[in-house]
Amino acid sequence: MSESNTSAPDTTTQPAASPEKDPADWVTGDEPATGAQKSYLETLSRQSDEEVREDLTKAEASQKIDELKN
Repeated sequence: MSESNTSAPDTTTQPAASPEKDPADWVTGDEPATGAQKSYLETLSRQSDEEVREDLTKAEASQKIDELKN
């Protein structure tokens, strides 16, 4: 008679959080902001009544998002 493994897999283990890297250190930080960043910045700028430049880099956009969220 073969034994079958009927126990459920362990789902309590969480993956380790990746360390947050300073946007100034990003390899692609000088590339244009992504569509998602631009969209989120547009939403945040409407909520805060603050204008945001259109020509931000990925790193600048990330920093501006953090600034507007706080």
